[in-house]
Amino acid sequence: MIIAAADGSSLSNPGPAGWAWFVDGESWRAGGWPHGTNNMGELKAVLDLLEQTADDPDDLLILCDSQYVINSVTKWMPGWKRKGWKKADGKPVQNVDLLQAIDAALPGRRVTFEWVKGHAGHELNEAADVRARAAATAYQQRRPVDAGPGYRGSSVGAPPEPEAPAPAAPAPEPDLFTDAEDAAEHPVIEHQRRWLSDALRSDATAAAELLHPRFTGVDGRGVSSGKGRTLASLAPLPEPVSVEVDGLDELAPWVMLLRWHARSRSAVSARSSIWVKQGEAWRLRYEQATPTVR
Repeated sequence: MIIAAADGSSLSNPGPAGWAWFVDGESWRAGGWPHGTNNMGELKAVLDLLEQTADDPDDLLILCDSQYVINSVTKWMPGWKRKGWKKADGKPVQNVDLLQAIDAALPGRRVTFEWVKGHAGHELNEAADVRARAAATAYQQRRPVDAGPGYRGSSVGAPPEPEAPAPAAPAPEPDLFTDAEDAAEHPVIEHQRRWLSDALRSDATAAAELLHPRFTGVDGRGVSSGKGRTLASLAPLPEPVSVEVDGLDELAPWVMLLRWHARSRSAVSARSSIWVKQGEAWRLRYEQATPTVR
């Protein structure tokens, strides 16, 4: 099996950008653009790795520190293709050229993606990160990029210098999700719905497991409650409440901010919920409600 890390780097995001993938000291490659984003860089690194290893029959494991990149390729791409590479709101998918090229490079390959925490001492990830940042810095300083040796035995040549520039002003991208369509894939959405369900709110043990030990809730009146008080007053809601997702942001590894609206027959409120993953379980750390005018 080929095991490689792919990474992207952007100075100012967007700004001078670089990409790199790394297998070992004799098999790695890097490049970049005068202007781009972290996500563009990591997608380009994945694409170049697929192209460089196309003639190798071994399975390929790609290590990425961007869940946006992994989810784009492994989860969301089929739906985007069915919609003509558009999102549910009709807007075009970001980085579509890179995603379409990756989609074309995957058939017939045995490729697995694995998330690794960035800047945490992972040897391959750190090596890719260093090379991607060096490429971005080279573009910033208008110096040649060290493109690396490429993949052993590959017939694909070195990237041209300079590479085709990215769009003049790409929109800034979050590290994980860009809209509610993408966010719907994440497990915290289902956990948020469970938190509102009659079944869970009638089961103190299950509710306690879902709440973080340091949970704080702030209701629409501005009154805050900790975990103990919240569980003591927990009961089924007077009427069904739906979760309408506005967006989901990764604040830090395994820390998610869910922005949503709670809608019932009689009321609507804007909500913010912070979920933290502890071990294998997501737990609700913070929730705040703000009433809205219907």
